[in-house]
Amino acid sequence: MSASDDKDHSSNSKIEEFKPGFVIKVVQFNIVLYASCFWIQQSCFPYMSKKLGVDTITYGYLQTAFAVAQLAGGPVFGRFGDLFGARAALSIAFGSGVLTYAMLGLATSVPMLFFSRFLSIFLACMQGSQMVITDLVPVERRADALGKLGLFYGIGMVIGPTVGGQITKTFGEEAAALTAATGSLVSIFITLYFVPKHVKHVKAEDQNVANVFSISEITKVLACKGAAFLMAVKIVVGIPIGVLQSVFSRVAMDQFELPANYNGFVMSYIGIVTMLVQGVGVGVLTKKYSDMSLMKFGTVIATCAYLLISQVTGIYQFCVAIFPLIVGMTTMQVVIGAALTKTVASRDTGTMIGLSMATNSIIRAVSPTMGGYMLEMLGYPSIGYTGVVICGIVSALLFMY
Repeated sequence: MSASDDKDHSSNSKIEEFKPGFVIKVVQFNIVLYASCFWIQQSCFPYMSKKLGVDTITYGYLQTAFAVAQLAGGPVFGRFGDLFGARAALSIAFGSGVLTYAMLGLATSVPMLFFSRFLSIFLACMQGSQMVITDLVPVERRADALGKLGLFYGIGMVIGPTVGGQITKTFGEEAAALTAATGSLVSIFITLYFVPKHVKHVKAEDQNVANVFSISEITKVLACKGAAFLMAVKIVVGIPIGVLQSVFSRVAMDQFELPANYNGFVMSYIGIVTMLVQGVGVGVLTKKYSDMSLMKFGTVIATCAYLLISQVTGIYQFCVAIFPLIVGMTTMQVVIGAALTKTVASRDTGTMIGLSMATNSIIRAVSPTMGGYMLEMLGYPSIGYTGVVICGIVSALLFMY
């Protein structure tokens, strides 16, 4: 941790009541619970939407509605966290989860499904946790620490679909969604009791609502050296994987004919691979290679993986083909995320993370509708071919950069 960061921390009396290592462990545990709840509802959502008569294109609109809500809330949430602290920000994020999942569990019509998506406007639990980790670890360990956070998210991603699939099979989709809401409520209590109010120094005069919604304060971090370039790369290479993620549940049902519980097992497999890459692979790679080298590696691997994915005809082939894609894209996402926080001062890390997460929301806003039309009009292989073209072009540009 830098000297300036130490000074900031020592000037905030709240930090003295909590050991940073303990706070990190609490955040990591809460991420497991959050990811479990998110993927419980994620595994039941496509089946619930199908039960209510949602077709492929409307399902894409539902995914887009979720992404738009996240896009609107992410940057503001990041700025709020910078000014008002970790405890308040994380409490709001988990509260948004309670409302989102509860509304999904109570939904009896398509409009209620859409309303549940819009309630997720501040469902930024991963973003809030990344803000805490970024402020508590030294710059040189940041990528590894954020990767480890992804490891704990991966644990929840393994637990969630498996538990969600079994709850859905035994008690129904509504019970699965309400279980996720209950888990998010538990996370609120953990946050209020164990997470300090602030993990970095904030000037008292900055803590007002007007500063939270200041567009100029939010967007000025993009002017920092290298930030716009990293954002652009993240958005472009994220579109193909976003398309694949948005339609996978429908592909699993319609093309691979998987029941809900088997769909959960596949999602758990993806979670295990992601967890290993984030928790072990990223830490090893960042010690040996530069950020640019890892970005080049990620795009080359992803290009080859998309070509394989375009050719699969069964679920076992898909599980083989998805492995190198997860390795390449996960490495890129962690490296770019950490690199973005290094481009700004410590007081603005939350805002930068908010904008970084907003790029994910942009991808999620575009991808579901795009994926729905591609699946309906061009068929499943078109998704893989799109990834080959996009990642191939980005890879070539990175080698020329």
